[in-house]
Parts: sequence; structure tokens; C-alpha cells
Amino acid sequence: MRLKAFDSLLFLTMKLIKAFDKRENGLKYFDPEKVKNILVVSSTAIGDTLLSIPAISAVRERYPEAKILAHLNIRNIELFDNNPDIDGIIPYYGGYRKFFKTIMEFCRHKFDLALIFHGNEPQATPMAYLSGARFIIKLPNTSEFRFLLSNKDEFPQWDTLNGIEKRLVTARLAGCSTDNGKMELLLQDNNEPVDRFLKENNIDSNDILIGFQTGASTVSRMWFADRFIELGRRIVNENRGIKIVLTGSLQENKYCRMIAEGIGDNALVSAGRIALKHMPSLLGKLRLLVTGDTGTMHMAIAVGTPVVALFAVADSRTSGPLYEKERHRVIQKWKTCDPCVGKNCKYQKCMENISVDEVYSSAIELLKKETAA
Repeated sequence: MRLKAFDSLLFLTMKLIKAFDKRENGLKYFDPEKVKNILVVSSTAIGDTLLSIPAISAVRERYPEAKILAHLNIRNIELFDNNPDIDGIIPYYGGYRKFFKTIMEFCRHKFDLALIFHGNEPQATPMAYLSGARFIIKLPNTSEFRFLLSNKDEFPQWDTLNGIEKRLVTARLAGCSTDNGKMELLLQDNNEPVDRFLKENNIDSNDILIGFQTGASTVSRMWFADRFIELGRRIVNENRGIKIVLTGSLQENKYCRMIAEGIGDNALVSAGRIALKHMPSLLGKLRLLVTGDTGTMHMAIAVGTPVVALFAVADSRTSGPLYEKERHRVIQKWKTCDPCVGKNCKYQKCMENISVDEVYSSAIELLKKETAA
């Protein structure tokens, strides 16, 4: 209740401040040549931030001399601290935590332009405005804070675009013309933690590594443990030189160990043992990754690892692979519950429609294709 009261107070405060703001901030007044300092916002989950990478690169390409700072989720920043297109990171702590401190940090940099590629509301737009940035661009622009934005026109067919395309559309409104939608992640200079993990698990250069990302941000996006176990057993029986690496967070370690025990000796668990910043290095060593709609899926795509992506409650057209589609396999089923409760799902009935047979066939097909290449 207190937070909702703060939301209402924030809205009324923004209305009042905007009423006294005499600056013309419509896009027709925007002059790219005067832009010196830029704020890019992508402060939500790992996958959403990875989808913003091509747009951030487009901003750097258009504004090579500008100072570009990124507002990223505090939990994800170690994955992006070596991104060559940004000059620094200002953390987002979640909700209203350190709200005023962050705004003060924004103000210190005197931003001319703020681009909100993917941010949590009701914080993202007011924080960008209170930074002092004259021009603020965000899509979709249908929230209650749209009166603070420079782009007033709605963008048609927004919901049908892939997440990468959505962010590129936003960048184009700021004069960025690139259509390059490829996500790229630089590996850390020190890969010793990954090498040590593989050595401790007796993995050598002759082993074929396949990853299973069994967890997800919500239950609705997770395939079932017993099906991952059956899939792992069948893949290992196909080739005893294959080792299954179960990726995930520390919180998923116990769940991953249970699945690994079900698969057998050829399965090992990296969940909780590899820091986020070293995950791209591990994923780059995999021949392929089997995963739901997860941040790990986007990381794998970004480092060039093929994925077998399992979708049901989510739509692969908007959050699945966008480029090099021939290297990936998407298994898309559709929602079976009406209405779909989404993040509140307690049992992912729609995921039952994805069989072990079709995942196994896709994995073996990709494996043979990658081996032949």
C-alpha cells in the first residue's frame, strides 16, 4: 500500500514539475549534433539486457564521441562491464531502492539524451526525466508517464517485433540507422575459473559438451526435470563421449544436482560454481545448449553456441533467436490454459506438449551438423 501511495505521489510530482518545464522536448526539436552525454537504460533481467546490446552498439556507432553511460541491474552488471560501447555503468538496485541517490548520480553527468530500451516502471521514465535529460525516448510509450517522453506517436505492430528489433526501433528515433541485430559478448581475459572447473570434472579436449539450462525466471518457462533426465540419458547413450553440463544459479544448484544424478556419471553441475561474468566462456565451450526462454539462452546465442530453445507460455517470435536461425532449433508450443496466469503459474501444463522425442531429435540434428562443420 505504501509503495502504491509513493507511485501516486511520484506521478503527481512529475505532472507538477513538467508543467513548469519550458523546454521543448519533442523529437522535432532534437538535434543529434548537440548530443554529448547519453544515458541508455536496460535495467531488467539478463536476457532483456542482452537484447539491448545491438541497440547500444547502434548508439555508439551514431555517436562515436559521446559519453555513454548504461543504467543496468546491479545483479547483471558484471556481465557487461567490459562492453566497449559504454563508458560506465550506473546500477539499478530494484524498485525505489537508492532512488534519489541514483537520480543525483544521473544529474552529475548532465545527459542530453536518455534512451530507455527496457526499464522497470514507474521508476525508469521519471528517473530519466529527473536526470535533467531534455530528450527521453522510450517504446512502448503507452505508460502513464508518456507525457515525459519526446516521442509521442505510438509505434504500430509493436507486439510482433523481436526484442532486438524493438530496441533498434527506439535507437532509430535518436538518429541511429544500423540494422545490425547481432548480440555480442566479450569474454573475460581470465578464463581460469572455467578451465579449473572442467579440469576438476575430468573434462578434456576429446569430450563433447552439451548444456542443459533447466531453471528459468518463472515456473511457466521451465521444462520438466524427468524429461531432462530422460533426454540426457538418451543423448549420452548415443555417444559416451558426450558430457552434460547443467548450468544455472546458486539457487538452482540442488535442483540441477538432482537431475544430474538421474542422468548418471556423464553429467556435471556448474550451477552456482561459475560466476556470471565467466558464464559466456563456459557457454562458448558447449557444442549446444538445451534451454527454455532464459537469459542463459541469450548468452549462448551471443557467444555463438547453438541452442535448442523450448517455448510455450512465451512467444519465440519476440524473444527467441533473431539471426543465424539455421544454427538454432526452436520448439514452439502454445498456451493451453485460458486465461494464462503467466508468472503466477504453479504448474506449466503447456510445457507438457514438448516431448522428449522432438527435443532429442533436434539436439542430435544440431550436434551432427555442428560436428560436420
